[in-house]
Amino acid sequence: MPLLSPAFDEPGLRDYAHDWAVLDVETSGLVARRDRVLSVAVVVLGPDGEQTEEFSTLLDPGCDPGPVHVHGLTSERLRGAPVFDQVAPRIAGMLRDRVLVAHNAQFDYDFLAHEFARAGAALPVARRLCTLALNRRVDPPTEDLRLGTLAAHYGVPQVRAHDALDDTRVLAGVLRASLREAARLDLPLPFVSCPPRQDPRFAPRTPKTPCAYRNPGRPEPGGPLVQGMKVAITGETLTPRAELERQAVEAGLNVMASVSRHTSALVTNDASSGSGKARRALAEGVPVLDESTFVRLLGDVRPGTPHERTRSPEAAIPSPATPPAPARIPQPVQEPAPPAAVLPGPASSAPSVPPRPAHPAAQDRPLSGRRVLVLGGTHPDAVAARGRIVELGGAAAINLSSSVTDVVLLEGGERDRRMKRITALAFPTHEAAWLDAPVITPLARQGGGPAAPRVLPRGGVIDLPQPSGSAAAVPWTVTAAWAQQTSCEIDVVAFVVDEDEQVCFDEDFVFYGAPENPGGTVRLHSDGPTEQTIGVDLAALPPSARKVVVAAAIDGSPTFGDVGAIHISSGPGPSAAPLVQATLDAATTERTLLLAELYRRGPLWRLRTVGQGYDRGLGALARSYGVDVAD
Repeated sequence: MPLLSPAFDEPGLRDYAHDWAVLDVETSGLVARRDRVLSVAVVVLGPDGEQTEEFSTLLDPGCDPGPVHVHGLTSERLRGAPVFDQVAPRIAGMLRDRVLVAHNAQFDYDFLAHEFARAGAALPVARRLCTLALNRRVDPPTEDLRLGTLAAHYGVPQVRAHDALDDTRVLAGVLRASLREAARLDLPLPFVSCPPRQDPRFAPRTPKTPCAYRNPGRPEPGGPLVQGMKVAITGETLTPRAELERQAVEAGLNVMASVSRHTSALVTNDASSGSGKARRALAEGVPVLDESTFVRLLGDVRPGTPHERTRSPEAAIPSPATPPAPARIPQPVQEPAPPAAVLPGPASSAPSVPPRPAHPAAQDRPLSGRRVLVLGGTHPDAVAARGRIVELGGAAAINLSSSVTDVVLLEGGERDRRMKRITALAFPTHEAAWLDAPVITPLARQGGGPAAPRVLPRGGVIDLPQPSGSAAAVPWTVTAAWAQQTSCEIDVVAFVVDEDEQVCFDEDFVFYGAPENPGGTVRLHSDGPTEQTIGVDLAALPPSARKVVVAAAIDGSPTFGDVGAIHISSGPGPSAAPLVQATLDAATTERTLLLAELYRRGPLWRLRTVGQGYDRGLGALARSYGVDVAD
């Protein structure tokens, strides 16, 4: 099926015509640095969408094949298949000078990159395109964005799910249809640049064991150490540093790489050394112990208070014979939001906007089920318009997609480059006064569409569904997206923090340079230049992890006032329809912005939208959560 369609003229498709290498892998697990590829398939498409080549093979991974019930690839089936080294040249030739395409592309790309690295070869991919991210932009009326669901929606036949070659052929059809929809809406494609995977930023980190005890605070003068106390070490030591840290960890202490107001003690033989840790300890009044005193105290560390392990209510634990219940749409809860993390120095000059009070049920408000795009106007006018949309029960869109139901034009909105396409596709447009008393045109209902996500205001809080059955292994995702016309670089990051709002170790800061924490429980997915996702395995987080903070930062001189609104969506897994969403409007001069928090409340996990910004950069934000960041 060719890409070209009589609905468009050929020049209008130039931005969508590329050489494509559509790829799918079946794997022995989910962690690329540990698990192996069991089968791989590649289909090559020309710029017109016509297939020119295909290749598929089983692979002998030299390990247990993992979940056979998913992929059906037993050790017997894989015995005698080639190893990856033998097929790497063929695959490299098909990928070279083409855009790699996959569904949830970072997964396939990471596995392929690790296999090429094991083979001692470079992965010849400069750009990739994720059809999952592309369809988030298109936003078709489907229950979810899984490959099978999209195939059914676009009329692409699927014969054998989880067969690499059949999945790749299906994906090629989904790509063609998705590109036509993107062209219809004049959407830019979410290409992701692919740096060499030998880059040290992608080196896997050695897992560390979080401390099992709560921080009891600082020791009394002359008193004992208590399990859970946070200690840092600086300067030369008589005992090798690694051995000293090992003894401290075995005694139940929490060894930190930096000093903060939550540090219990600093160990140093030279308190006047002027090191960064020593200066911070002096400023924060942290007790200082010399090495000999510390070693003596390690001999009699008092018992601490273990972190409480979160357990689901017994009623939420299904019996083995009970099938998992479908995820419900979370309901808002009434809870005052705690203060945001305090950075050193003044916060943003933006006015403090208190969370809006809870509104009546969305279905009782006039814009319920509608998605409204605001164009034009000054920043304050656009913020007010989007806030009014949420008050009326609607969702405030920041990009044009097939789910947009209405467009509101503020002053100058008619000059937006998207208006040509909006007019051609006959989207309903309204003046700003429409939001005072909207007159609603009934929506043309399309079967098979997802339930509308719960719309949260700034500061809104909801309980997350209790995981059950296979859902317990699905990571909860928080996706941040911004205007597709944005030219500056935005990084989405995450901090896994304890009850003191501090990381247990620096590696619990997840960002572009370290896209997953050591335990693999929190991962950053780069879905495109204007969309990034944090995935959190809530069930696998250690008891010490009380909260996961999701934030965004801008590098350089631009601010979030230049970017505008940030759209947040959240749900169980990257392919599932989001259950909740929010549009956070930054103010003027912020360079870092807290987006959302996933936090424990008794047996439950909750999500809070935040929207608090700061003028200082990512380094200051990281230091406020206890990360040791070099100046």
